[in-house]
Amino acid sequence: MLEALDVSVVIGRKPILDDVSFAARPGEVTAIIGPNGSGKTTLLKSICGDIAHDGRVVINGQDLRRLKPWQAATLRAVLPQSTTLSFPFTVREVVALGTTAGRSGIDDPERLPEMALERVDLAGFAGRFYQELSGGEQQRVQLARVLCQVWRPVLDGAPRYLLLDEPVSSLDIKHQLAIMQIAREFAADGGGVVAVLHDLNLAAMASDRILVMRKGRAVAFGTPQEVLRDEVVNPVFECDLRVGGLPAGGTPFVLPQSSQR
Repeated sequence: MLEALDVSVVIGRKPILDDVSFAARPGEVTAIIGPNGSGKTTLLKSICGDIAHDGRVVINGQDLRRLKPWQAATLRAVLPQSTTLSFPFTVREVVALGTTAGRSGIDDPERLPEMALERVDLAGFAGRFYQELSGGEQQRVQLARVLCQVWRPVLDGAPRYLLLDEPVSSLDIKHQLAIMQIAREFAADGGGVVAVLHDLNLAAMASDRILVMRKGRAVAFGTPQEVLRDEVVNPVFECDLRVGGLPAGGTPFVLPQSSQR
């Protein structure tokens, strides 16, 4: 599994994370939720090795600090919150970076960029320039790149992990559901997924476990049924939320049920 053990981060003199611990299991999607500034992205950067921290991060029993970058790249792939490219790369060139960063686990990695683009509903986009795409299309291109890195969720008997920071933030509802379906299928095939999400309904629908963050601390960790309760989410988000209740005055609300039609 992927474990964070008493992870703390101080930037300047400001504490950002305070002794956060949780475990992401293979075969499961773990969501991290919380208000802005609660430490979600900092925690994700810590567990992928992008930021200095106290405590330990352990991947499949191995301390992350003892892994060389290429070794870590074969075990986990990271989708950051945003990515900026200054040069005119084609979509295929961007996606193909994932085939060099990790081990895809297939015999013919040259086929992977097109396979990954089709997986994220961008078939036929390979020859277009990345900068010509919309924000949501660029986000899906980056996800295709990440998928190329760990195309097989289990390699040589070891589970691999997708670490996704707000993977649906720029997407319409169809593609939000499709991306979370990709995460579910990756987990179903034996990998593990950790995703920072803002949509509580989406987190409830797509995740097996949820870590709730507030002011750099872990407030709750468990199944959606265990943690998405009024007494947990109301103080965390500092507003009046009713879990499982109809809005006052008959205001309609939309809860996604499936990514399949």
